[in-house]
Amino acid sequence: MKKPVTFSLLMVSMAVFGQSGEDSLQFSRISTEILNNGKSYNELKDLTKNIGNRLSGTEAYEKSVKWAEQKLREAGADKVWLQEVMIPVWVRGKESLQIKTADSQWRKLKMLSLGNSEGTGGKDISGEIIMVRSLEEYDRLPADQVKDKIVFFNYPFNQSNVQTFLSYREAGAYRRSAANLTARKGGKFAVVRSLSSAFDDVPHTGNMRYDDNISKVPAVTIGNTTADELETLLKTKKITAKLNSNCGMKGGKLSHSVIGEITGKKDQSVIVVGGHLDSWDVGEGAHDDGSGIVQSIEVLRTFKKLGIKNNHTIRAVCFANEENGTKGGIQYGKTAKEKNEKHLFAIESDAGGFSPRGISLEMDDKSRKQIQSWASLFLPYGVYNFEEKYSGSDIAPLHEMAVPTAELVPDPQRYFDIHHTEEDTFEKVNRRELLLGATVMTQLIYMIDKNW
Repeated sequence: MKKPVTFSLLMVSMAVFGQSGEDSLQFSRISTEILNNGKSYNELKDLTKNIGNRLSGTEAYEKSVKWAEQKLREAGADKVWLQEVMIPVWVRGKESLQIKTADSQWRKLKMLSLGNSEGTGGKDISGEIIMVRSLEEYDRLPADQVKDKIVFFNYPFNQSNVQTFLSYREAGAYRRSAANLTARKGGKFAVVRSLSSAFDDVPHTGNMRYDDNISKVPAVTIGNTTADELETLLKTKKITAKLNSNCGMKGGKLSHSVIGEITGKKDQSVIVVGGHLDSWDVGEGAHDDGSGIVQSIEVLRTFKKLGIKNNHTIRAVCFANEENGTKGGIQYGKTAKEKNEKHLFAIESDAGGFSPRGISLEMDDKSRKQIQSWASLFLPYGVYNFEEKYSGSDIAPLHEMAVPTAELVPDPQRYFDIHHTEEDTFEKVNRRELLLGATVMTQLIYMIDKNW
């Protein structure tokens, strides 16, 4: 006779790992509830298919604010409110990138402007392409070899790192700095190989910022196969590129983060769980970061559904403007400081809705060791990595206030195939993987609330 899965899982937690029977039982109750009755997957479908991508400052983002407010109320939050945030407004507009050689016609390339990049004002800007493979190679170029040129930064995503976020951080320097570096030596605009682990022709956008007192030249990105083709052509031919772009900053506007909480039974100290509500203006923002939003809402719903009496206030925050400004996280930290709110802990889910594999801990050694002591409770749920030491950008202001912060660590192997692209759609999210992430976050919040 087969035993129920939940009973078997409970026995593994209690007998094999020797943890508290009460905690193992609660972990099992949380898992059973979310895997069977969780709302995250259906809510993510609603968010992505009925609203879609949600760049800060757009009408779609304002629709998502109302959506999140409604979902937090449906989840059973005792209190839901909007937190005002001044956000930058960036508009992509119509854009095109073309190339030609002396013996060919103009040919369009698949491309995207980087977020916050200025455009060409709707005019054509053209020039010869020069290629560099590293920042060090570019630094060695004299300015007269760059002046009036288009600089192609062809740094490939490092496939050797098993932890893909390491490769993303390495390549990220090119996306952030390409425009500034090009402008300093008199270049016309920058082309950046996408920060992508995939072998395809999908361009990946993402944030860039201009340094003060420097010309704001455009920066665009191309997919890996286009980058490879361009590299091959440049070995034997002179290539001219032509960019026409209407993108650019359009000032700022008042918008909102969305916050819901369950009041603490013992005190009003706050435990935060969150994600960012905005996304880039391509794809549907499913993994980045619709997944984190619906998982955070699921935490509140599960506490309410199971009747878990939380000691401290558990607050779900749907942050505004993470992608091109982090103004929501900054405002949340500022408000928390002004109100002198005591925060015990904060965790963000902003690495995709894939199967959870760990929890990254950015905190003092005492807090870290306490959470690591619970590792055997999480192991039956596929979570084993408690060694990382980073957390999300939205909760960085809380970390600066000495609040222990953390981030859910999903399996990273597929994330940078679709990150910041048109490929980040609902169809790329697996229901069980998404719900397991919500399960682990809820389990962790339960342990923090009980023991801190």
